[in-house]
Amino acid sequence: MNADVVIIGAGPAGIFTALEMLRRGSKKKIVLVEKGQPIERRVCPKSKTKQCVNCRPYCHITTGFSGAGAFSDGKLSLSCDVGGDLPTLIGEQLAQETIDYTDKIYLEFGADERVEGISNTAEIKEIRKRAIQAGLKLVDCPIRHLGTEKAQEIYRAIQDHLLANGVEILFGCQCENIIMEGDACKGVSISDGKTEREIFAAHTVIAAGRRGADWLERICAEHQIAHQPGTVDIGVRVEVRNEVMEHVNNVLYESKLIGYPKPFKNKVRTFCQNPGGFVSQENYDNDLAVVNGHSYKDLKSSNTNLAILCSHNFAEPFHQPIEYARKVGELTNMLGAGHILVQRYGDILDGKRTWEKELSRSNLRPTLPDAVAGDITSAMPYRTMMNILSFMQAVDHVVPGFASVETLLYSPELKFYSNCVKMDTDFNTNVKGLHCLGDSSGWTRGLMMASCMGVLMGRRLV
Repeated sequence: MNADVVIIGAGPAGIFTALEMLRRGSKKKIVLVEKGQPIERRVCPKSKTKQCVNCRPYCHITTGFSGAGAFSDGKLSLSCDVGGDLPTLIGEQLAQETIDYTDKIYLEFGADERVEGISNTAEIKEIRKRAIQAGLKLVDCPIRHLGTEKAQEIYRAIQDHLLANGVEILFGCQCENIIMEGDACKGVSISDGKTEREIFAAHTVIAAGRRGADWLERICAEHQIAHQPGTVDIGVRVEVRNEVMEHVNNVLYESKLIGYPKPFKNKVRTFCQNPGGFVSQENYDNDLAVVNGHSYKDLKSSNTNLAILCSHNFAEPFHQPIEYARKVGELTNMLGAGHILVQRYGDILDGKRTWEKELSRSNLRPTLPDAVAGDITSAMPYRTMMNILSFMQAVDHVVPGFASVETLLYSPELKFYSNCVKMDTDFNTNVKGLHCLGDSSGWTRGLMMASCMGVLMGRRLV
């Protein structure tokens, strides 16, 4: 098969590459290769079974059209200060202009016009004051909340638009490798599990998402694609009663706090806050279970959950940060017999595991019913755990009751975007004809910034 552009991965970066090319009037042949299924066929059986059944050959929450975005909380961060390191590559002004442009596209496809976190100036100042007193930085970021169920509708509309306008989407196909000729990429080899075929194209765009980060790392090593180990985030998902977070939720919707707690002073941050949300499970290759959070527009719980992530940067000679994080996750899964572990904050301070009966008599009931009560400290690295605990104590000054005895910590929360591909401002790698986008490239973290990177790529390929 021949094409002008072949895109690996139908997550936000890949989708918006094709979408922007169409919006710019491109007549080039675009082929989009996606390992998973169309969005209308992405169904998690947990809604019926009430527990994860480890779907094969992949998890429908992380894989398929729109990637993890379709089943995420669906929040678009509207500030270039949030969402990864893309602004350092292309400049803050262009990054913010592209965010504003991309946001309008989401609105065209049905996103809610309401923007959270842009009013209540006096209340925000008071929250920032408490954050400063606690040694934390509050990052202002307007949020457009799609909602998990609404995000699926929006991405379905985008999917239908791409198909109706000539974009060929090959579902159920995995990219096995890139095709090299000298120092240039000439396309990709793909497989549907039965047959393997080749797609030749002038431009190959890899946008494999967080799930594809380790695969891309292998491809980079095999073909001498310039890259470097980046930051790996290891942490927990914290769950509290809505009453604890009520004021912050009403004022900011998502409070983005950053700190560098003693004694190690690693960067620790909050991420993906879900008022009235639900803790969820995602499955990666080799049955690795990781925790995440969802927030719906209409369906609400009595709890708020958010991630606390500790950033790790490794020095020579270590070059496998993704594998390091994976090992932490595997060890945690081992202790939970393949399930997510949950532990009360107070039990961690007391040096004991949490028992199921203790969860059942708490004011706070877990929204992930098949999480296993246990001891996450037995698997979490000491440095990471101490950073998280110190950070939680600081957040408790901003949000009284956050670090209470009953507060729940779920583990592991891992973000696989540590491989950073070296590229110029046009997203050209050192391999001619090859471009890398989104979370797998190491340059973005989240729906909006990945979408923006796709928009910019699309403009360059017209």
